[in-house]
Amino acid sequence: MEEDQVMTDASAFDAFNAKSSKGKVVEHNNATDDTLPWVEKYRPVTLDDLVSHKDITSTIERFIDENRLPHMLLYGPPGTGKTSTILACARKLYGPMWKSMTMELNASDDRGIDVVREQIKNFASTKKIFSSGFKLIILDEADMMTQTAQNALRRVVEKYTKNVRFCIICNYVSKIIPALQSRCTRFRFGPLELSQVDSRLDHIIQNEGVKITDEGRKALLQLSKGDMRRALNILQACHAGYEVVDEDAVYNCTGNPHPADIETIVNSMLTEDFTTAYSNISHLKTIKGMALQDILTEVYNYLELIDMPANARV
Repeated sequence: MEEDQVMTDASAFDAFNAKSSKGKVVEHNNATDDTLPWVEKYRPVTLDDLVSHKDITSTIERFIDENRLPHMLLYGPPGTGKTSTILACARKLYGPMWKSMTMELNASDDRGIDVVREQIKNFASTKKIFSSGFKLIILDEADMMTQTAQNALRRVVEKYTKNVRFCIICNYVSKIIPALQSRCTRFRFGPLELSQVDSRLDHIIQNEGVKITDEGRKALLQLSKGDMRRALNILQACHAGYEVVDEDAVYNCTGNPHPADIETIVNSMLTEDFTTAYSNISHLKTIKGMALQDILTEVYNYLELIDMPANARV
């Protein structure tokens, strides 16, 4: 590469780094820092650390080993390992230099066409000076990007494939335009199995010295609904507020209706007349400060567990 070309690329890269924090090269704190939330402190560092979706991670690992990583679209519910997977891929691809070779944009903040035209295009159009291969751009929560920005992005994805690979992360794939979907290899991250969440929680409980009862652990897994981030946040909140994390502590921390209250509500609905049941449930709702939506959700889940005749269920 000629000297003036090197200087041009270097100045473009410096200009990119000088931009606002919204488009900064991804930076993460040291995972051993005790002040970090447990979600970040125990975020998987390598692909082997991930507890689920082994079929997806093994496929991506094969792409990396063969140096033919495609543009990727990772989609699925929150807390299922999408961002952790791509950050682990970045570490495997670039080693210690991964931070300077990776750009992370959260599309909840950066979702206009100007971001695509300026920050993304500047990063994608400059080659790496002292190493070969491609750079990585991670667009998190891309389903919040405007249609105009997505249309502008599809041309950037095509034009700069030699320099960069895109990883688009979203919760709802239907909000990504078909033209952008067709340019990416799609991977769906389903909710984690409760056994996978439990195995990871067990490691964290031992490391942090959390005192938790069997009922507390069961309630924690039940409320996590396959979302590892939600499970860790609930566990950390309960550990901060209670000496022993039991069932009551979990439900008090989250504000979810207690199973005993839901059982009372269902029994009232099934055995009492409408006026009495309505009065009792309204009183309980007011006293306990429960939201109607939470009551309906938990009643539905509770009724699934009850063995009753078909006509009664209808």
